[in-house]
Amino acid sequence: MSDIAVKGWCPGVWQPMQSGDGLVVRIRPRQGRIDAEQAAGIAGLAERYCNGLIELTNRANLQIRGLREDNHSSLIDGLARLRLLDPDPDTEARRNVLIAPFWDAGDEVITIAGELERALVNGPSGLPAKFGFAVDCGNERVLSGASADVRIERDIDGQFIVRADGAELGRAVSRNEAVTAALGLAEWFVSGAKAGRGRMATHLTAGEKLPEILCGHARPGPKRDTPDPGLTPHGPLFGVAFGQLTSAALNWLANNAKALRMTPWRMILAEGMNAMPACEGVITRADDSLLRIVACSGAPRCHEAHADTRALAAAL
Repeated sequence: MSDIAVKGWCPGVWQPMQSGDGLVVRIRPRQGRIDAEQAAGIAGLAERYCNGLIELTNRANLQIRGLREDNHSSLIDGLARLRLLDPDPDTEARRNVLIAPFWDAGDEVITIAGELERALVNGPSGLPAKFGFAVDCGNERVLSGASADVRIERDIDGQFIVRADGAELGRAVSRNEAVTAALGLAEWFVSGAKAGRGRMATHLTAGEKLPEILCGHARPGPKRDTPDPGLTPHGPLFGVAFGQLTSAALNWLANNAKALRMTPWRMILAEGMNAMPACEGVITRADDSLLRIVACSGAPRCHEAHADTRALAAAL
C-alpha cells in the first residue's frame, strides 16, 4: 500500500488542495451565512468551472470540488464579485470563526462574530492552520461538540464568558471585552504553548497552565444536543446526504430561501422558508438513516481511498 499523505492544512480559495477529482476549494462565508444571490452564484461557479458538487464541512464552510487548475483565476474572479473573497491567503486563513446558527437579527451572536472576524485580520500571527474560534453565546450552547480552540459563550447566569477549549471554566467578561479576551487567549497560545503548535485542548490536557489573567471561575451555561432536521423559528433546518449538495440543489435553495446559514452538523438553516425543502439530496426527517452515517470522500475523489465509500455507506 502506498504511503498516506497527511496534508495538515485546510484548502481555501487562494490555496486549493489537490484531490482525486481535481482541486478542492473551500469558501468561508462571513458570519456563516450566504444570501440567495451568493448561493446561486456558487452553484453557477461549481457548474461552470468544477464538477457541480458542493460539500458542507464540519467548520460550517462550503467546498466545491473538481476545479481544473486553468479555471482557478476565473473562479477567484467569480467569488470576488459575490463578495466571498478575502484579499489574500493570510487573511482568509485567520478568519476561522464558527457561529451558532440560531441567532436573531440584532442579537449579540452575529455582532460579536462580525467584530471578531474583523479583528482577526490584524490578529495574532503564527496560529496553526486549524486553530479556530466559536461564538456560541445564545441562551443554550449548541457548539460544544464542534471543534474550536477559543469559545465565547454565556455562563449559567447568562453573562458572557471566554473559555479556552479544554478548560472546564471560563473568564467572565463584559460584552465589550469578549473579542479582546478571545484574542488574548490566542496570543498566549502562539507565544507560550509549545510555539503555537497543535490545539488548545491538547496542550491544557498535557499540563499547560493558563496565566492567571486569562483564567476564570465562571461555569458555562446549559448545552443543547445536536438538533434534528425540522422547522425552527428561523426557518427549516435540514441535512444533506453525506454532506454533499449538487449545484442544482443549491440553486433550488437560492430560488426559495432568503439566505442560508451553515452549521457544523452538515445541515443548513434556510431563512425565509416556512416549509421543509423539497429538492433532491436533502434530509428532512429526524429518523432518516443517512443522518447516522458519516463517509469520507472515497475513491475516486480522494487519492488515499481504496473504495467508493459513499456507495458503501448508502448500501449500509
